[in-house]
Amino acid sequence: MSQLKMKLQDDLKDAMKNKDNFKRDAIRFLMSALKQIEVDERKELSDSDILKIIQKSLKQRDDAATAFKEAGRIDLYDKEVAEAAILKSYLPQQLSDEALKAIIQKHIELSGATSLKEIGKIMGSVLAECEGVADGKRINTIAKELLS
Repeated sequence: MSQLKMKLQDDLKDAMKNKDNFKRDAIRFLMSALKQIEVDERKELSDSDILKIIQKSLKQRDDAATAFKEAGRIDLYDKEVAEAAILKSYLPQQLSDEALKAIIQKHIELSGATSLKEIGKIMGSVLAECEGVADGKRINTIAKELLS
């Protein structure tokens, strides 16, 4: 069993012991998503697989929070933001903007990209290098800024 999955199970037990229903439910939701993929694909998930699922779930939370805020449902917005904070605690430390700019600049120089039309040349390699430590949306935004 992967380290991350064991940590999730331990945190679930702690949340249950401490009667922290909100954290318990958030972790259970994530664990059910992991179990569903394990059953569907008939494989044991690695830590990197679990990180991808957490990132996907985090993106869903962010999208839902944005929609709830625009609709004026602050109660639901607060719930989504709190769940996102719990999920973020399981992700590795995210790169700072300066470190991310340096990585993207390195890939721009290696690929020879000079305009926004060539952003596709660098996105794949940057995403591969920054997997788990930077969001694709952030990478894209900074790459556009550097190429314009």
